[in-house]
Order: sequence, then structure tokens, then C-alpha cells
Amino acid sequence: MSDQTVVVARHRTFSFSRLFAITTNTLTELTRLKVFYVLLVFALVLIGSSIFMAQFSFQQEFQILKDVSLGAMSIFTSLLAIVAAARLIPQDVEDRTIYTILAKPVPRLEYLLGKIAGVLLLLAISTLVMSAVFLFVLYAREQSVIQMTLRQMSGAPREQVDDALRAIRSSALNIDLFPGIIIIYLKASLLAALTLFVSTFATTNIFTIVVMAFIYFIGHLQATAREYWLHEHSSGWITRVFLAIVALLFPDLQAFNLVDDIVAGAAISIALFLKTAVLGIFYTAIYTLLAAFVFYGKEL
Repeated sequence: MSDQTVVVARHRTFSFSRLFAITTNTLTELTRLKVFYVLLVFALVLIGSSIFMAQFSFQQEFQILKDVSLGAMSIFTSLLAIVAAARLIPQDVEDRTIYTILAKPVPRLEYLLGKIAGVLLLLAISTLVMSAVFLFVLYAREQSVIQMTLRQMSGAPREQVDDALRAIRSSALNIDLFPGIIIIYLKASLLAALTLFVSTFATTNIFTIVVMAFIYFIGHLQATAREYWLHEHSSGWITRVFLAIVALLFPDLQAFNLVDDIVAGAAISIALFLKTAVLGIFYTAIYTLLAAFVFYGKEL
């Protein structure tokens, strides 16, 4: 085997070091866009809402705080995923950095995987920061309510005080918050992969964002539309095949909405969590592979 053949073979070998370099470079580029300002907005929303909700009972306050926080976290991570992933390929084409990267021994698959990994890492950091702010505000309000309750029940029997404290703690922090936050992250990851797929055949990041805005709303309305269609029309195999194709092209984003159950205090079963998590991972992998397939045939 000649030296040239060996070099080509080495170039074609999958390299985690090249993948790591593209991932870290993508993360650095995204953070320079000041996308983390969304975290500041999220913190201000939480702090402002906690002050506003002081007039409610502690059960209502904790429910509203969870609803606002988890809902804002879902919206902000989804928005961050779409905006961050939409600019990857079009921006590199505009800056002509993609030609410099692909001119080196970097396969297109490694390039795409590094880009999506950078976005997923950004989403993970953002989700962790927002979760920390959320849990801190929730814990601070819990301690504030406990101190106020202890002052109000200073002369009450010990058993009554303990019952009140248990009710406060059960209304504030519970273990079901963490599966809900994980699902929010997986939903954002799905949207990032889908945005990357759209950007492989889009010409500008604005076009990608507009398309993803339509897909986002279709994904949230899909379940309602499906129920209406099955109710108003026959449930024959043609209808079911059509709905299955729509569900494959447009993921049911409403399936990732566990906020209502968490706010209501319902326990998130392991089966439901695993089913939703697997669905999110499956869609993320599928859209990444589709993006790679289209990107391989894209003329640059």
C-alpha cells in the first residue's frame, strides 16, 4: 500500500479529536452571539414572578411559580435551539469557513456531528443554569414561607406545625421536577436537530427560522388536529397512514409537555418518562441522520 493510500485511509477514519475540536469551536461561536442573555431574562422573570405571587397562598404560589418557570424554560430552550442551529451552516457558508474546514481531512459527517454537538452542549449548559436559578428561587420562597408559617404558628401544637411544614415542602420541591426538566432538554435537542436538517437545504438562517416557527406550531397542534380528524372522519387505514406520515414529518411536541402534570402534583411514572425520553432521542437521531444525508449531496 502506497503512502498516499495510507494518508487517504487515515483521512477517512472517524476522529473524536476532530469532532471535539468542531464541537468546542461551535460552542465558542454561539456564546459569542450573547445568546446567554436569554438566561438573564429567565432569571428576571422568575424573580419578578416570585415577588408578584407573594399575595397568593403558598400552594397557589408554588404551583404558579412552577408553571411559569417550567413554561419559560421550555420556550427559551426551544427558541435557543432553533436560533442557534439555524445559523450553523448558512453562517459558515457566508463566512466561507465551511470551505476551509472541509478542505482539510474532515468528513462532512464529522462536521455535522460537531456542529449539532456544540448546540446540544450549549442547550445543556443553558438548561442547567436555568434549572439552578429556578430551584434556587423555589427553595428561597419555600424557606420564606416556612419562616412566616413558624411565626404565625408560634403557639400551635407541635404536630400541627409539623403537618404544615410537610405540606409546604411537598408543595414546593418534589422529585418530579427533574424528569420534567430532562424532557424539556430533549425537546430542545429534537428541535435543534430538526433545525439543522432544514438548514441543510435552506439558503438563509431567516428562512430556516420561519420554517421552524411553522413546524413548532404544527407540532404543538398536531395532537388536537389528529383527534379532531379521527372524530370527524373515518378511522380507515388510509387516514391512519396519512396521520402516521404527518407524525413522522412533524413530531408531536405536545407529547413532551409534562408541565401540567408536574404543576398539578401528579407523579411522573417511569414508563411515561422513558417513553418520552426515547421518543426525543429517536427524533434527534433521525433528523441528524437526515441532515447528514442531505448535506452529503449538497454542492458547496
